[in-house]
Amino acid sequence: MTAASRRWPRPLRWLAVALAAVGLPWLAGLTWLVVSSLTMDSDRTAATDAIVVLTGGRLRVEAGLDLLGAGRAKKLFISGVNPHVDRVALLRVAGHVDGDASRIVLGHDADNTFGNARETAVWMRQQDYRSLRLVTSWYHMQRSLLEFRRAMPEVEILPEPVFPPTESDGGAGWADTAMLAIGEYNKYLATLVRPQVVAIWPGAAGSYASQHP
Repeated sequence: MTAASRRWPRPLRWLAVALAAVGLPWLAGLTWLVVSSLTMDSDRTAATDAIVVLTGGRLRVEAGLDLLGAGRAKKLFISGVNPHVDRVALLRVAGHVDGDASRIVLGHDADNTFGNARETAVWMRQQDYRSLRLVTSWYHMQRSLLEFRRAMPEVEILPEPVFPPTESDGGAGWADTAMLAIGEYNKYLATLVRPQVVAIWPGAAGSYASQHP
């Protein structure tokens, strides 16, 4: 123990140790989420039964439509769409007015990632599909994979992370991106422990869904 640390009151020393014990693993986990998400492999040559896009981030729908147009799946399912938006309007906004609307299905029931997974699981079983390509923003991918694999353990899920424009291209700056990553990591941790929490407190499931979009 250094002379400086000995001058600290004992409660402060214990607090510092406790903060380090919690903070260092949290920081290591955040680093894992960022690195693993940014380096995640995406095999665009493989075909799946469906392409699933989660709304809520830039270029997600455009990426899904590009994959559908390239013949990477039979259908495109877009989860979490505003009830007032139809397929034709969505194609127009995404700049794909010549897209095949008959191969696009919109899901209007989900308003968070937990709901996205359950809405998609119902549709996948109705279609008797066994594989999907999941399209969402890179920082959102690990939590989405966790939710989707829980909802559909029998389905093969290929990640397709989307990387929004950089600040120089009119996208978010590094500070905004860092805050997004931190927020997503905290939501990922909440998702990770949710089954244990719900086992103890069943009412927590509804509370979680409303607080973690």
